[in-house]
Amino acid sequence: MRPTGLGGPQEIPRPDGWRPGQAPPWGALVDRNLTLGHLVAVFAGRKPGGIRGRPRGDESEAGVLVALYDDPEGGGPHVVLTRRSPHLASHTHEVSFPGGRHDPSDPDLWATALREAEEEIGLDPSSVRLVGRLDPLVTVGSRSLIHPFVAVLDGRPDLVANPDEVEAILHVPLAELLLDEVYREEEWSTHGDPWIITFFELVGDTVWGATAAMLRQLLALALGVDDHRNYRADS
Repeated sequence: MRPTGLGGPQEIPRPDGWRPGQAPPWGALVDRNLTLGHLVAVFAGRKPGGIRGRPRGDESEAGVLVALYDDPEGGGPHVVLTRRSPHLASHTHEVSFPGGRHDPSDPDLWATALREAEEEIGLDPSSVRLVGRLDPLVTVGSRSLIHPFVAVLDGRPDLVANPDEVEAILHVPLAELLLDEVYREEEWSTHGDPWIITFFELVGDTVWGATAAMLRQLLALALGVDDHRNYRADS
């Protein structure tokens, strides 16, 4: 069950027989304070350690932007997320990072992430500084191989949602994501195999699936805790 007062309208295709999961990877930590400087130091030059999930080789590739900025008076480091437009053909209202599928005209996946972020939320590519990368992961439902790029912005960006693609722009403090009452896991079974599904229950939104799995790795790496868990990404 979602915590009282948290969570949003996102529809979760929860299977029969699901079970509650474990505490967050950082559950035993008392000090969860993160600064933008520390995040930059952790992810500077980081390269993927491997693909998460079970690739078949026929996935379409996508690039997404994990855009971080500091707001000293508003909770410290923030991450920019989007809620997908109800006008889209699939995954309506779901929370995701700015980004999308690779276009043949894009020179690389970093360019894909920048182009999509500019199209979706009006983010100026010149204001974005690449720091490092999270591990790419495979989604099950859309058969995509998502490449997350960790980047830094100079400050809170002035963004405008493209209503054809984005319903809302979310500025989420990392400190909020690290609260025990916000994080949740469920264990699902697919073809007899257990999968760990991650959830972040925010006020007005539920972040889950691929986006939540990438956020979990971001936070676990930043805090220096183990994140080697089996999971399935459906976003």
